[in-house]
Amino acid sequence: MVKGSQIFSLSVTLLFFICGKTYGTDTDIFCLKSIKDSIKDPYKNLQSWNFSSKTEGFICKFIGVECWHPDENRVLNLKLSDMSLRGPLPHGIGNCTSLTGLDLSGNNLSGSIPENIATLVPFITSLDLSSNQFSGAIPLSLANCTYINTIKLDQNHLSGQIPQQLALLPRLRNFTVSNNSLVGPVPNFTNGHVVVNYSNNKGLCGPSLKPCPNN
Repeated sequence: MVKGSQIFSLSVTLLFFICGKTYGTDTDIFCLKSIKDSIKDPYKNLQSWNFSSKTEGFICKFIGVECWHPDENRVLNLKLSDMSLRGPLPHGIGNCTSLTGLDLSGNNLSGSIPENIATLVPFITSLDLSSNQFSGAIPLSLANCTYINTIKLDQNHLSGQIPQQLALLPRLRNFTVSNNSLVGPVPNFTNGHVVVNYSNNKGLCGPSLKPCPNN
């Protein structure tokens, strides 16, 4: 007998397959083009991103790009860490319609994390924006990334409160926000499997930290 969870898994796989075949190739190519055009790359680390080819899977040979299949232009993961990239987080990333992993750590990206981050990367399982220059608040919509299991936002200039709704993420296992300027109560993660790091945020309070004021 096929269990409900198996049916759900098969449905998600079929959805990825249909969407990828119908829309994935063109939109994912456009996704990478828009990323390259919207950020500054002083050391030409993305010089290999040449879009003159028309063959299936050509973007899979780009530095930092992992595809679902080497012969299919559908991006699975983007790993662009430690490239000295500058500028805001590219909104064009939303055109990588099947993206599950995004690593932009160790760059000089700045500005705020987009408020619609969950719309840009709805299927994300790992998000690493650590060691950049991001400022502003952690967007509430991050709590809508229900597949996510790793969130790394440490070593930035983030401020404000951590959205309490992040505690409801069912698959979250790793949450690090150390070395920012965050304040207020930390989320009440009832899932004992979540590894957290709040160090060097003097304004935070709650479990494993200083008690929060009664008000």
